[in-house]
Amino acid sequence: MTIPARLQAVILFAKTRGFTRTSAMLQPQVVLSQAATFFNMVRGAIKRNGGTVHNVLNDTLMAFFMGPERARQAIKAAQEIQRDFDVIEESRTRDFGIRAAVAMGLHAGDAVIGIAGNAPLMVIGDNCATLNAQPLPPLKVPRRDPVQLYGVLRDPRLDFT
Repeated sequence: MTIPARLQAVILFAKTRGFTRTSAMLQPQVVLSQAATFFNMVRGAIKRNGGTVHNVLNDTLMAFFMGPERARQAIKAAQEIQRDFDVIEESRTRDFGIRAAVAMGLHAGDAVIGIAGNAPLMVIGDNCATLNAQPLPPLKVPRRDPVQLYGVLRDPRLDFT
């Protein structure tokens, strides 16, 4: 890939819901251990499915997928993350009495990829094209057109109804 470029990409965001609030209740070494467990699991799913981890900020990881199979790869990674998070959820409930959940978002479409000055590699875009997923009601955002949302099923036997 030659950079800078405008390319088709799927961007995946994954985070643990409520982790910042939970981190105030746990010892620092436990917080960091829990974060490492989550990020290692997510990185593994992304790597196995051809994605690249872009950055981590607090409890959120951002990755991107490029190439002709990008949507399929990103959805498969998201499904693996959902499935594998069960172990983390069970351990947090058992060990700390804390409920845990993973939240993810996928965005597909054009993205500008390159380096801005001394910054690391950047992925910039307002991506919202169709993925191979179930359409959900659009998100209404002030002063913008509605954003079409799609749901990715963890288990193909389930539906959104």
